[in-house]
Amino acid sequence: MDSKDLANLIFPNAKDYTYYEEKYPVRNLPEGAIVTRFAPSPTGFVHIGGIYQSLIAKLMTKDQGVFFIRIEDTDQKREVENGTKQIIDALYDFDLEPNEFVDENDVDHGEYGPYKQSLRREIYHSYAKKLLEEGNAYPCFCSPEDLEHIRENQEKAKERTGYYGKWTKCRNMPVEMAIEKIKNGDPYIIRFKSPGNPDKKIKHKDVIKGAVDFPENDQDIVIIKSDGLPTYHFAHAVDDHLMHTTLVIRGDEWLASVPLHLQLFYVLGNKAPRYAHIAPMMKMDGEGKRKLSKRKDPESAVNYYKEEGIPKESVLEYLMNIANSNFEIWRKQNPEKSMYDFDFDLKKMGVSGALFDMVKMLDVSKNVISKLSAEEVYVASLKWANEFDPELAEMLSNKEYSLKVLGIERGNAKPRKDIAKWSDVKNIISYMYADKFDKNGEFEYQKVTDKDEIEKIVKTYFEKYYSESDDKQTWFNKMKDLAEEMGYCREVKEYKANPDAYKGHVGDISTVIRVKLTGRSNTPDLYEIMQVLGKEELLRRI
Repeated sequence: MDSKDLANLIFPNAKDYTYYEEKYPVRNLPEGAIVTRFAPSPTGFVHIGGIYQSLIAKLMTKDQGVFFIRIEDTDQKREVENGTKQIIDALYDFDLEPNEFVDENDVDHGEYGPYKQSLRREIYHSYAKKLLEEGNAYPCFCSPEDLEHIRENQEKAKERTGYYGKWTKCRNMPVEMAIEKIKNGDPYIIRFKSPGNPDKKIKHKDVIKGAVDFPENDQDIVIIKSDGLPTYHFAHAVDDHLMHTTLVIRGDEWLASVPLHLQLFYVLGNKAPRYAHIAPMMKMDGEGKRKLSKRKDPESAVNYYKEEGIPKESVLEYLMNIANSNFEIWRKQNPEKSMYDFDFDLKKMGVSGALFDMVKMLDVSKNVISKLSAEEVYVASLKWANEFDPELAEMLSNKEYSLKVLGIERGNAKPRKDIAKWSDVKNIISYMYADKFDKNGEFEYQKVTDKDEIEKIVKTYFEKYYSESDDKQTWFNKMKDLAEEMGYCREVKEYKANPDAYKGHVGDISTVIRVKLTGRSNTPDLYEIMQVLGKEELLRRI
């Protein structure tokens, strides 16, 4: 008996691996076109890091390349309901549609599927059988207790833990004994027989990290588990070969696995893809930094952005800032261009963790929203409100009036930048709606605090100066006239030059009018607000 007999006993129905080599030929793509993937596990909510990785993949494949999704669901105990649907929906929500994927009904969209690992079992068996036949894999009959005993002995001997070298109890088991154990029904898994020597080094050039050295891998890792499914390490080596992946973009927590992965490709007789390991997203925590946490940070979940109403364009623009620091300058120089016109460079990505700053993201979002038309803001905020805020949806039910409100200071050379997310809209515009405005509220008038003075300013303005038909310059000139009549300086500069000569300046006068009409000292353009509210509502408020 030899290793082929052992392989046939373990995988009697597995096709010869050459069947799959012919089934999945080299992709017909232009020279230099990149094939990459996002390969998540459906084990929980989609992390913002997954959107970041997918964005980079889209950027790298925009010139006739292929970006595909592979669902890595071999750890089925941790899989959540609708996990695959959540992943695909998240990508489509952010306009990161893959060229190839599997949908929620396990229907493949592409020629190199199945795109779900649990449906590729027979493929992995064929390649595991190949390794068994060649003596590069073996069945391992160690029980959990055996492995724990090995680990304890390694710790006592102050040696590194794992299944390697002299600790590989089943590595050199005679084929005849292995076959007998299998026929007797002894439980087993399949291990890779590593040819590595940890005293030797391998040199690897990561696209982002640059040149890195590692000891060779000597761990005899599990490649097929007792349930017949592969481990991540083995499955990814088989899949990336058959799907003709040319570039693997993944988190740098996988950097330490590079020696093993390169070794698997080598022993399988296949060319490894290039690897680009992305630094993790970091967050300030007191004086130090830590990784963005699924457990601690709500912004780590993709659903957070939808629930808060942060536009996808804002999130993507911010992620571009993190990915390449020169994007921010490029965007200022090219405000109307698509971000896909940016010359993105993996080598310009930081090798240490990028700081994920929600304050900065919201600043980016204010810029993004400021460029939208009133119609675009209305449609987006109403869509969000219909799902998350019925009160705002009711406020926006009068489209004609709401467009006027949202159109204030929009489309100007310096448009308003007060909206960072759709969940801000209700609070920002509520004073523009008669049923939401409390004219008897306690308002802060800033510099002018005397109630009689406030009432006198307001009364004088509306009795003597206000006209609904005034253009903006006329309106402002009348504000100056009012200021002068009330003992305030017409010009701010003049007031600053001689402050003791006046009660204040025209800005203090306009603030009184602003607060009386809106309840706020900081609003968009007061003239536009008054034009939208109209004479009847203005007089009601005073």
